[in-house]
Amino acid sequence: MNDFEALVSLNLIPQIGSVRLSQLLKYFGQPQEIFKATGPSLAAVIGERLGQNIAAFDIQDLKNDLALAKKSGVKIITLLDQDYPQRLKEIPGPPIVLYCLGQMTPDDNLAIGIVGSRRASWYGLNNAEIFAAQLSARGITVVSGMARGVDTFAHRGALKVKGRTIAVIGSGFNHIYPEENAGLAQEISACGAVISEFPMEAKPLAQNFPRRNRLISGLSLGVLITEAARNSGALITSDFALEQGREVFALPGRIDSVGSMGTNALIKQGAKMVTCCDDILEELNLSGVSQQKKESALNTQEIQSGQEENRLYEYISRQPTGIDDLVERSSLSSSRVLSLILKLQFKKLIKELPGKQYMRN
Repeated sequence: MNDFEALVSLNLIPQIGSVRLSQLLKYFGQPQEIFKATGPSLAAVIGERLGQNIAAFDIQDLKNDLALAKKSGVKIITLLDQDYPQRLKEIPGPPIVLYCLGQMTPDDNLAIGIVGSRRASWYGLNNAEIFAAQLSARGITVVSGMARGVDTFAHRGALKVKGRTIAVIGSGFNHIYPEENAGLAQEISACGAVISEFPMEAKPLAQNFPRRNRLISGLSLGVLITEAARNSGALITSDFALEQGREVFALPGRIDSVGSMGTNALIKQGAKMVTCCDDILEELNLSGVSQQKKESALNTQEIQSGQEENRLYEYISRQPTGIDDLVERSSLSSSRVLSLILKLQFKKLIKELPGKQYMRN
């Protein structure tokens, strides 16, 4: 067993993280020497139970993991490799191993995390896409967790401008979660990377996702939360960001919106309130980052259209609202309102009632 195989093997053993790895390396010198040690000597360093787990490790588990990674085109990067992300080395408890589908580059050091609720409103989803597209168009990598809701829209925004995006998943590559995002994972890997610290066969267990969140913030200069309820898992990412010395940004929302209670609370606690992409760039001293000229499926007109769509949706409630009222409230032309209504209907966000009345689904 060489050092690479030893590190992958240690990652396959539950409760062996970078802290215990450091203890083991301090005593045994090289990773491969750990597996040559006896149970008693291992127990003296990290305790009897974990020492026994290492001594009893089945080499077939390693062979299976490596075979699955090779079959899926997944590259394995260890903490001791030169191409291990520098920003992750700086955080408390960096992962021993990263499984990577796609390619990480030095350009990814300039990255912003975008996260939010899985059950976000159109306000949170639309703004996640817009902010991701605008940041990506400036050459900034967008990092998120490929979950339903805000995460998916953040990745989509980056992809639409042909920018780089990194998805951090909370399972092994043999159990992509959610399943409907398997295609998205392939899209991301073609112009960015999907990464995981979990072995290939690891299932998407609930306890995996907080661990995933620390990597989202760890890879980023700062994290933007576009929408989150008071108890949203996205707020865990903001906690990790603060612990890691990263900036926290939050999008303000309506005070009567349950989905905005978490972000509004973050702002009250000192998070940077943002209303446009430049707010993030200025806070991070990145205002000099120029708008890159990329062939974009989401150009300036489309971004403006998305903002108008979001504004109109806010004026449509669960009570029937007429065209004239929407024109008056939004200050848009009647033809523009009708065009945006068609888009919202196509996305199944609103429905039409008799008499040209509209309400949310």
